Amino acid sequence: MIVAISTMTSLMWSSPVISRSIHTNTPLMLRGVDSFGWTAQEQATLIRSICHDIEVSPTTFAELLQMDGVREELTLRSSFGFMAFHGGGLEALTDIVAREAAAQSNASYYAVIHPDGDPPHLPSTRFQPDESPTMRSFFEHVDVVITIHGFGRRGLFSSLLLGGTNRPLAKHLRSVLQPHLPAYNLIDDVDDIPKYLRGLHPKNPVNLPKHGGVQIELPPRVRGTSPMWWDWEGGLTPHTKSLIEGLAEGVRSWPLTGD
Repeated sequence: MIVAISTMTSLMWSSPVISRSIHTNTPLMLRGVDSFGWTAQEQATLIRSICHDIEVSPTTFAELLQMDGVREELTLRSSFGFMAFHGGGLEALTDIVAREAAAQSNASYYAVIHPDGDPPHLPSTRFQPDESPTMRSFFEHVDVVITIHGFGRRGLFSSLLLGGTNRPLAKHLRSVLQPHLPAYNLIDDVDDIPKYLRGLHPKNPVNLPKHGGVQIELPPRVRGTSPMWWDWEGGLTPHTKSLIEGLAEGVRSWPLTGD
């Protein structure tokens, strides 16, 4: 019985079609099996419960957008854009940082808001504009972007990582942000950034605009989500406010080109 449940549960994860088949045909599959003295009907009820409670994780952006609690946000302003497509309950505060920095710098803004709890983490390269009219509208409007992400890695809890293919913009942002965040180490040399956090893949949304962009990875401390701020009751923490102000200043001082 245990093997049967384990096998059918793993099959269910592989395809919703298989899941429906198991859900419908469980009594036939378990006929004659009476492990632990359970009747076939009791075993069928258990399997149906498992199939009902477990959701198949999305593998595409389009599938993610169909999930309960997932929504997009879009505000179009200048041709400079901020993005936070791992926002909401996934990488906490990233959407707020992007939204506020965009508002203070007259930049455009796009985010995917995930629900609280334990939402699925779709890789950045899966977020493609051909699967979302809203994201496509954003990319048709902007020429360069800053994408805001959150990360946590031992030894880098006070470091901000500036990846992406627009290296001149990365260096500019570092020079502007550092005075706003003197307690942090801003890393703009991609060789010093862990490979999976460099944001250099051509399908990464940060690199899709005409002039590419910068992927900024924020540790918990600067987002106000580390133990350092657990008793903070004043809204956004001072570090987060300084980050937003620095990002806005960096955008305002960056020359936009129409070529």
